[in-house]
Amino acid sequence: MPQYFTGTDYLLSLPIILLTLFALGILLIDLLVPPEWKWLNAVTALIGVAFSAAAVIKIQVAQAPIEHSGRSLQWAFMQSVIMDHFAIYFFYLFLAGAALSILISVRYLEIEHENHGEFYALILFSVVGMMCMASGFDIVLIFIGLELMAISTYVLVGFLRSDRRSNEGALKYLLLGAFSSGIFAYGLSLLYGLTGSTNLLVIGPRLEQYVSLQRHTDPIIILALLTTSTGLLFKIAAVPFHQWLPDAYEGAPTNVTGFMSVAVKAAAWAMLLRIFLWGFYALRPVYVLMLIFVSIATMTAANLAALTQNNLKRLLAYSSIAHVGYMLLGLIAGNNDGIKGILLYLLVYTFMNLGAFAVVTSLRQRNVIGDEIDDIAGLFSRAPTEAVLMLIFLLSLAGIPPLAGFYGKYFIFLSLIETKHYVLASLAVLYAVFGLYYYMRIGNAMFMREATDKSRLPISAAMRVALGITAFATVYIGILPEQFIRTVNWSLGIVQSTPVASLMR
Repeated sequence: MPQYFTGTDYLLSLPIILLTLFALGILLIDLLVPPEWKWLNAVTALIGVAFSAAAVIKIQVAQAPIEHSGRSLQWAFMQSVIMDHFAIYFFYLFLAGAALSILISVRYLEIEHENHGEFYALILFSVVGMMCMASGFDIVLIFIGLELMAISTYVLVGFLRSDRRSNEGALKYLLLGAFSSGIFAYGLSLLYGLTGSTNLLVIGPRLEQYVSLQRHTDPIIILALLTTSTGLLFKIAAVPFHQWLPDAYEGAPTNVTGFMSVAVKAAAWAMLLRIFLWGFYALRPVYVLMLIFVSIATMTAANLAALTQNNLKRLLAYSSIAHVGYMLLGLIAGNNDGIKGILLYLLVYTFMNLGAFAVVTSLRQRNVIGDEIDDIAGLFSRAPTEAVLMLIFLLSLAGIPPLAGFYGKYFIFLSLIETKHYVLASLAVLYAVFGLYYYMRIGNAMFMREATDKSRLPISAAMRVALGITAFATVYIGILPEQFIRTVNWSLGIVQSTPVASLMR
């Protein structure tokens, strides 16, 4: 009699199981504790993240003896789950983003009078969905993970029930997200019809056969590529599928905006890279032309829109869209440095962008929303440490050395030069200058303008921890990047000059 659930299945799903159990536990604890003990929900969530991280480490240690050709491949659930270095790398990113977001949220939820256990449970459930997206090798599992993450995020965006902006942002996000998910599901169904399988192990080689038979221009194949790509590009908020992001970022609680900007975006990129590099790699000559158009449109529209924004969250939203355009350039180049640049970009972006949103979150006080540029005016006189840290995060987002953000752009620009995409490299450098301008608008407000509120800005202990971690990582990665570059190489299984094409097989 076949054994359908093995020890390997259990081990590789342990991080997901633990997060699920802790999320359910938080819902129970929240019913039992009095209002003054609600901080236990955040502590329980952090413990859950720590246990899940320990399980990921356990998987990594267990895989070490079976390394094969510089790459560790372990399958579970009848080859629908793969726990390779790529998935493990993203697991760590998701857990880091979740832990920092929990720290940022503690005081904010108290101020908003919305300190409920459901918030932390939804954070953990969304990370469960992200893990399914990163480790799924079956398009059905990837889609299920996407919907679990998306539904949890819809609720988080509208978590401030009495806030009209939060409700509006959640509704727009829900409607457009459901629409894009429908298009994405249609594209996946076409892939199943073309290849007879939902597993990327089968989809990739069969699409390669179509290419060898000169059938890659078949209208059904093109339609499958376009509809699937539409769903993926919506999730990373690339132009012209970006309309939901500024409204969702502005309406969502600021701590949720920070979480969305790093963890949710990293999960979307994990899914996109998994499908494009493992499933659609044979169609690369077709989709590269589409990505060139999308990348240029994304950098152009986002940078120009950011120039005129006075709301900090909308400005950082358009900044986030612009960074998507830069990362797409790495996928267009498609070589080692291009893919490495994307993964390194996502790593440093987790810290520098979440740090910037942490400072914006700290501005929220009683009767003060704190998300306009005017609200950050004179911040140096009210909270000098936070002002200096915000400047560090902004300079890193602009790609100024020796901060962490420089290396993400460096490898992407290098990959474009290596693949002779000189025009794209020049455009990207030009738009990086635009980025520096609107980031410095915030810096000018903090250091050169008079504060409208002269009172000192109180910062909670949890927020100080989050700011300390993000600032340290932003500076440390920038000064000593070598070990993080090696980690990215490890996540891709790059050994010396192994070409990306061979890694996708």
